[in-house]
Amino acid sequence: MRYQPILGTLGYVLSPDRRDVLLLHRNTRSGDHHLGKYVGLGGKLERDEGVTDGMRREIMEEAGLTVTRMSLRGTINWPGFGQGGEDWLGFIFLVEAFEGIPPADNAEGTLSWQPVTSLLNGELPIWEGDKLFLPLVFDDDPRAFHGVMPYQDGRPAGWEYERL
Repeated sequence: MRYQPILGTLGYVLSPDRRDVLLLHRNTRSGDHHLGKYVGLGGKLERDEGVTDGMRREIMEEAGLTVTRMSLRGTINWPGFGQGGEDWLGFIFLVEAFEGIPPADNAEGTLSWQPVTSLLNGELPIWEGDKLFLPLVFDDDPRAFHGVMPYQDGRPAGWEYERL
């Protein structure tokens, strides 16, 4: 079977003091696959768009912020993650500097600054699989990680990664 994942970006915007992260609480649309969860910012790449351009566009669309510095923390292959079982391939970024002030909400939900520790300690409702890779996004290891996290019935069925 030919592998044709949906390509997407996922970004975690850090506050200037690096203690908080801007998250989107997906609480607006009843049919939303992410309903009730706190997520980073991002979405699908457009046809003729580079990965970094797509990340910048998504941050601007969802939070009104201009990214001035970001780093690629890793990639994740999510077979079966989509609402209809679609495969996703995500590029995970840490946004370390930006210009602008985010609004309180957008069409998908409420935007808020949350302590990074709350995200990592499981104090917020997030995807079960996010708990596995988020420590790699926020750690001090400069190497990117590359992982595979198959999903089955809305839950991760495995997790493997390596650092390069």
